[in-house]
Amino acid sequence: MKQADVTPMKRLHRWFHGWLSGLGLGLGLGWIPVHAADFVVSGGPPRRVIAADYQARRLGEVDASGQLLWQIPIQDIHDLSILPDGHILTQTSWTRIVELDRDHRVVWSYDAASMNGNAGKKVEVHAFQRLPDGLTMIAESGPGRIIEVDREGRIRREVPLQRNRPDAHRDTRLVRKLDDGHYLVCHEAESAVREYDGSGRVVWSYPVTSATGQPAAVYSASRLPGGTTLIGAGNGHRVVEVDRAGKVVWSLEEKEIPGVTLAWVTLTERLPNGNTLVVNCHAGPDQPQLLEITPDKKVAWSLKDFRNFGNALPIARLRNP
Repeated sequence: MKQADVTPMKRLHRWFHGWLSGLGLGLGLGWIPVHAADFVVSGGPPRRVIAADYQARRLGEVDASGQLLWQIPIQDIHDLSILPDGHILTQTSWTRIVELDRDHRVVWSYDAASMNGNAGKKVEVHAFQRLPDGLTMIAESGPGRIIEVDREGRIRREVPLQRNRPDAHRDTRLVRKLDDGHYLVCHEAESAVREYDGSGRVVWSYPVTSATGQPAAVYSASRLPGGTTLIGAGNGHRVVEVDRAGKVVWSLEEKEIPGVTLAWVTLTERLPNGNTLVVNCHAGPDQPQLLEITPDKKVAWSLKDFRNFGNALPIARLRNP
C-alpha cells in the first residue's frame, strides 16, 4: 500500500495501535475499536494460531474468530515450536530461550548472553530445537556454533559453523537437526543453506536466490520425507523446494497467486495434508501474514491479523492443522 492511499485517520489509528503495543497493551484487550479488515480469515477449517510479532512485542494465541486467548510480552523472536506435551519452546529476546507450560509459565530458560563462555561476547540466537533425547539444540550467531545443552544448560555437544562473513545478527536463521544427526543451517548473510555432519563438515549446500538470480537472505529450510528441501527465501520473495542435485521441483513466486504478494518469506512448513504453510512477513496491512498453499498453488487458507499482531510477524504455528 502506498502512503498516499492511507487516510490520515487510518495513519493515526495504526500509529496509536503500535504505540499501545509497545507498552504491552493491545487491541486484543477489547476496549479499543478496530477496523473489521484488521482481521480476515479466508477458506479452510477453523484454526487456532500461535504467532509472534516483534513490532507489537507480543507472542500469543488467537482462535478462528480472532480472539486473543493468551499473550506474553517479547522483544525479538525468530523461532517457536509446540512440543509433544503441549509446551511451547520459544524466545523472548535474541538471547533468552524459554519453555512455557500449558499455563504459559516459564518452566525452563537459557540465556545465551551469559552462559557457556559467552559473557562479554556478541551473540544472538535465531534458532533452537528440543531434541528427542531431551537436549535443546541452540544455534549461536556470533560465536558461530551449534550447541546441545541439557536441562542445567551444560553443553553436551558442540559443532562449529563455517562462515565466510561472520555477523552476530546474520550468521544463522532457522536451523534444524535432522534424523540422521546432521544439521540443516540457513546462513542469512551468505544466502546459503548448508547441511553439516556431526563434526561440522559441510556435506550439502544450496545457494538461495530470488527468481531473478539475486542472492537472497534465506530464512528457513526443512528436509522433507522424500529427501527434498523446502526453503523460505527471505527477501528473495519466494518459496522453493529443491532436490539433492539442487534442481527446483516446486516453487511459489512473489506474485504467482492473484491478489497475493510475497514479501519477506520466513517460516515455511509442509503440512501433513501436503499443503505448504508460508509466513509472509513485512508484507503490509493489505496482505495476509499466513498462507496455506496447495501443491497446485491455490490458497487453501489464509490469515491477516493486524488486530493482534503487526507487520513484523516472522513465526507462527498452527495449533490444530
